[in-house]
Amino acid sequence: MKPTLRAHVPVRAARTPTPTAAAVVVATVLTSDGLLHVLWSTGTTWPAHDATSLSYAVLGIAAPFTPPVLLPLATLLFTGAALVTGRARLGRTHRLGRLLQTGTVAVACGTAVRGVVGIAWACGLRTGLDSGAGDTFHWLNLALYTPLCLVLTAAALRVAAGEEAPTRDR
Repeated sequence: MKPTLRAHVPVRAARTPTPTAAAVVVATVLTSDGLLHVLWSTGTTWPAHDATSLSYAVLGIAAPFTPPVLLPLATLLFTGAALVTGRARLGRTHRLGRLLQTGTVAVACGTAVRGVVGIAWACGLRTGLDSGAGDTFHWLNLALYTPLCLVLTAAALRVAAGEEAPTRDR
């Protein structure tokens, strides 16, 4: 039997992103989402034509897109981004390491819950959704929200499990 060329090609191991690269992904998405919430708190409904359409597209329910609702959510998103970034940059042994680790795990848990619920919605479970929401939320959930949450979960877990970052100041 003749050896094939394939037998001589070295197999490359799959590369796992570094904790820093994973943190950049998480921080970029959470910060972008936070900025959208700040924008929406000004009364802008981009990319929808009105607040109801925006609410149905983003949440699948009719909910108020007002500053008292949106600004705390934006703050939560910015805080999550900062905690994950801090964990990747400073490590677990830093004087704030426990807080950063806990925050990073909380981000992973939050995005995991949203991802699992998104899978349930994609499979046809309509619990928690308004019947009048239409197909926009369904397709956005299927193509964007759920996959993005699952990627964020994996990235945040990568940061949480990452090696210790060198720290100068403790």
